[in-house]
Amino acid sequence: MFSLQLSLLQVFFLMVPERVLSQPSPSPSRAVPTHSDLGPRTQGGTLQSSEVPGISTVGPTVATSSTPGNKTVDLFPVLPICVCDLTPGACDINCCCDSDCCLLHPRTVFSFCLPGSVRSSSWVCVDNSLIFRSNSPFPSRVFMDSNGIKQFCVHVNNSRLNYLQKLQKVNATNFQALATEFGGESFTSTSQTQSPSAFYRAGDPILTYFPKWSVISLLRQPAGVGAGGLCAKSNPAGFLESKSTTCARFFKNLADSCTSDPALNAASYYNFTVLKVPRGMSDLQNMEFQVPVTAVSQADSPVLAGNTCQNVVSQAFQQSTAASLSGYRSGNPGYIVGKPLLVLTGDIRHSMTLVQSQGDGTCSIKRHKVQFGVNAVSGCKLRLKRVDCSHLQQEIYQILHGSPRPEHIAIFGNADPAQKGEWTGILSRNYSVSDMHCTSCCVIPVSLEIQILWAYIGLQSNPQAHVSGARFLYQFQSIQDSQPETEVPLTTVVTFVDITQKPEPPRGQPRMDWKYPFDFFFPFKMAFSRGAGSPKGSIFPTIILCLLLLGVLNLETK
Repeated sequence: MFSLQLSLLQVFFLMVPERVLSQPSPSPSRAVPTHSDLGPRTQGGTLQSSEVPGISTVGPTVATSSTPGNKTVDLFPVLPICVCDLTPGACDINCCCDSDCCLLHPRTVFSFCLPGSVRSSSWVCVDNSLIFRSNSPFPSRVFMDSNGIKQFCVHVNNSRLNYLQKLQKVNATNFQALATEFGGESFTSTSQTQSPSAFYRAGDPILTYFPKWSVISLLRQPAGVGAGGLCAKSNPAGFLESKSTTCARFFKNLADSCTSDPALNAASYYNFTVLKVPRGMSDLQNMEFQVPVTAVSQADSPVLAGNTCQNVVSQAFQQSTAASLSGYRSGNPGYIVGKPLLVLTGDIRHSMTLVQSQGDGTCSIKRHKVQFGVNAVSGCKLRLKRVDCSHLQQEIYQILHGSPRPEHIAIFGNADPAQKGEWTGILSRNYSVSDMHCTSCCVIPVSLEIQILWAYIGLQSNPQAHVSGARFLYQFQSIQDSQPETEVPLTTVVTFVDITQKPEPPRGQPRMDWKYPFDFFFPFKMAFSRGAGSPKGSIFPTIILCLLLLGVLNLETK
């Protein structure tokens, strides 16, 4: 390679300082051409590496895809294959190899040449001040780089840049060998499909089988989507994930949907089997891997009676188990952030809830569950009816705090309803009409703020969150008895207040990075400075002080 470069670049050198070195030149395509055009020469000497210290005959090589500047002399012959000729019978802009353009020198017309439309080139450039005369048989140019330094460049015919790769023949014999050698990751073929898992994992979709149609499907649980909560059918139920969903169905033509929509027919929800394990797919005739889903009692098909569709499915119940009867936990023992806040009404344990609005903003029968440690606010609009004030107050109270009304709140996330000591009462204030001193108006609650005081207890390495207390705070508004039907906005707010009192951290052991105060040795310095002119017996107090300090430090480390 060195001998090749030596034959390509034969030049004379001027005498230059010893410290002058050849530097890589920027791409000639970005240089500004000067008026000098050396071109091929026939005179000159041979470049020797010893003539100029520090300069090698192998100069910096810069590969470009076009000649520097727009000269009328095209240094590259036409390519045998024109990859940018995409329009037959028409000239493709900036495609310098397109024969339809009929241009002898495309660079004089086009602003640039598309990649692949000219032969790739390689240039060798050195500082122009080092060149006296060129004897290279290859085209050469002098260019001005961005720093204003002239560069002398020789175009090298590097055959590797224009090497033509021939198509390789592929047949049934060498196909697999080539695919293995050059191939990477790809889609799994049918023959390499993994066999079904031997068991379910938490969250895996549950497989079902319909023997009547010989169809394998998934156990799906309709869920509400969008502001209107319309039912979406493609919601798979997850293994070991207890979930309750509610959604609404909209029918354009109830007369047709009543008897034809399978979602309304109870027969669509049974007469199939659930695969115990995913590997049951491989042997669907073996009932050992299947659990049949049947109805406890025969259900009638939907029937249209006038404008009403009867015998439609509105809710599905699951059989109670010991686990469901024992209830769920929100922590064990301490509450976990995000889990439901447990409350107690009589002997019934349930979750504290907030009001929820429908798509039009009115109050819905559905409610938001309060999550421990999560502050929340929700609201809705209530259309007031003309009823007596006492009845209206009770109705709004029930909407704000839910039904049944929470009486106690669980101190820990695993509170047992039978253990009354694991629950604390909820403080609240009942408001009466007489407190407002209003004779012709009705005072109604419009806002409920639920304040929860909680704290961490136990070890600092594993603290447990518990509820210290809770109270209901109501805000009221008065309305006239003669006021016509109107809408009143209701709001519920829940706030969690952390009242944890962190203990004083224990005194640790002395560490290596501890340092004495800057004046720690001051008494010693003073004692020794006086010791030079004092009797020898004065050194004993200093020794006693040192022993006392050593004793104190020894006690600290024990």
